Amino acid sequence: MYQVFRPYITEDEINAVTEVMKSRWIGLGPKCAEFEDMFAKYTGAKHCVTFNSCTASLDVALRLCGISQHDKVLVPTMTFISTAHTVCYNNATPVFVDCDDQMQMDYEDMLSKIDNFVKAIIIVHYGGKINTHIKEIAELCKKRNIFLIEDCAHASGSFMFIEDSINKLNDSPIKLKHAGTFGDIGCFSFHAVKNLAMGDGGAFITNNSDWAERAKKLRWLGIDKDTWDRTSDNKEYWWEYQVNEIGYKNHLNDISAAIGIEQLKKLDKLNGKRNFLTSLYRIQLSGLVDEGFLTLPLPDSDFDINSCHLMWIRAKQRDDLSLFLKENDINTGVHYRPIHTYKCYGNKPHLPQSELYFKELLSLPMYVELEEKDVIIICDKIKEFYATM
Repeated sequence: MYQVFRPYITEDEINAVTEVMKSRWIGLGPKCAEFEDMFAKYTGAKHCVTFNSCTASLDVALRLCGISQHDKVLVPTMTFISTAHTVCYNNATPVFVDCDDQMQMDYEDMLSKIDNFVKAIIIVHYGGKINTHIKEIAELCKKRNIFLIEDCAHASGSFMFIEDSINKLNDSPIKLKHAGTFGDIGCFSFHAVKNLAMGDGGAFITNNSDWAERAKKLRWLGIDKDTWDRTSDNKEYWWEYQVNEIGYKNHLNDISAAIGIEQLKKLDKLNGKRNFLTSLYRIQLSGLVDEGFLTLPLPDSDFDINSCHLMWIRAKQRDDLSLFLKENDINTGVHYRPIHTYKCYGNKPHLPQSELYFKELLSLPMYVELEEKDVIIICDKIKEFYATM
């Protein structure tokens, strides 16, 4: 049975968890701090703060931006529902934006919905591809004093070539800027099915030092010193701390962070395999594209690096194709149903492109342990389905 996702776990991750368990420090501790330092350096950001989910990082990010009642936040409708939920957690109003044919937030529709009440825009790098208009959106947000939050749940290891970028990947002469570093805050998911999989976890990156320090307090109930910091040898009583504002209980733990450290070491290599598989899918399915049965993601620019979290397609007779593949031991998924169509958001407004594309959208198996022969088998079954039409 081919799954849609499957985490890549080796003895490295297993041994790292064993070490943490033996240390008896399994909560928020030194491994979390180590991962934060590594991930900040990897992305080129000044600060990384970890959480127990990407949802939590988005929630805290909006709070740091001062989002509150009467504010509007632009959100793409084609994303996981928690992106919009976090806006509601902060008593603000999510304004849904239609998608383009690459499942990204439609730039023109976004522009049409900006008014004086819009205080933030959340951009989602769908499937791992950095939004094509991210530079223009970042410049617009600066001019309009709008906060820009990047939802990078799919985009660990995604880079865009930027001529004047100061960030580099592995000392490469090609100048690359990581997803999450274009706006004010970039939020990441380390859920079990993500490219960098901890089982569960999240983080945000930012260059704002005040926000980073405040976020570390907010994730631990507003307490100004976490337990690990209070173990240091100093003249202050270790049990003394202050709580200046009401926070959350949504920090990461050292078991997850230890897994993340090992995953980060091999992230570029694993994403390279995903890029190979994506190219193979594209080659194998090109005939069906020419015949009008399928639409595939466009190839990336020469120097851009896509994490390739999803292998999405748009398929004629999507439901029948999905059932046929399942009968042949190939699981598929749909990422995502447009958020505005859920009852909790009133099933409005009418966003024609996302509603149309949703009826065709399908995610094919994409994980590192797939081999060339597996992709060929999957694609042959898709060809078999359309051969009778």
